[in-house]
Amino acid sequence: MSDSTASLRRKVASAGELHSVVRTMKALAASSITQYENSVAALADYARTVELGLGACLRQGGMTAHADGATREPAPGDIRAVVFGSDQGLVGRFNEIVVEHAIAALSALPGTPRVWAVGERAHARLADAGVQLVELYAVPNGVQAITPLVGKILVAQEVGTQPAQAPELHLYYNRPSAAGAYAPVSLRLLPLDGSWTRALAGGRWPTALLPEVIGLSGATLRALIREYLFVSLFRACAESLASENASRLAAMERADRNIDELLQILQGAFHRLRQSGIDEELFDVVSGFEALTVPSRRPKEAT
Repeated sequence: MSDSTASLRRKVASAGELHSVVRTMKALAASSITQYENSVAALADYARTVELGLGACLRQGGMTAHADGATREPAPGDIRAVVFGSDQGLVGRFNEIVVEHAIAALSALPGTPRVWAVGERAHARLADAGVQLVELYAVPNGVQAITPLVGKILVAQEVGTQPAQAPELHLYYNRPSAAGAYAPVSLRLLPLDGSWTRALAGGRWPTALLPEVIGLSGATLRALIREYLFVSLFRACAESLASENASRLAAMERADRNIDELLQILQGAFHRLRQSGIDEELFDVVSGFEALTVPSRRPKEAT
């Protein structure tokens, strides 16, 4: 009996320690979601500034989006994609969802796309599906680490680009949605969408004074397009990280509930077993006491 009680006590202690770990991970995931959502919100003003600059360049002097090599028609079959996943587990179906979405979208594109994977889990699933992978990048561990990652992707994207033609560039990632959920999205960054550039060129300037681009207008446009790519990649990475932590938070909440139920079962079994042992000991004491206090009766001898 003592072995069974000790075993249950160890199980209760182990479940309690695991419960503490799960609650710590829940707190970390919740705080991480906040920092990534705040970074996306802070980026909105800068993204709007870049769009206003692009609109001013496209509006001025008959300038069109074709002034930059990145906006010309893509090279035939030169399609590149970035898939954002996770390095760590305990995120539910986070990686499965984005990889399945990316594979379905890539299969509809002509040629053989070259893919950069962000996150070991997504990389492994893409490799199992036979996707042509170019590079694997580690998932940033904070907002400050997103900028270096985006810089590496932009440098890698320019490698092998022909001066006369530009490759297509697609992004695949999970975006947060209502009630802590997320959904996979795809975004084509290059070449720039024609309707989008026309809308920028025809949009209203926020003040009464229209801007004028000074100096080499083509260089200014190229610089603004690079900033647009940076903003888009940064936002995609931050939203993917927010979705990853939302998925981890949901997984930890399920684990928290399961551990609570397990603890109740283990503690109930422990208390029942302990009470059973106490009852048996009490019965032994009572039986012994009665045996000592009740006088023994001997049959009378026959006369």
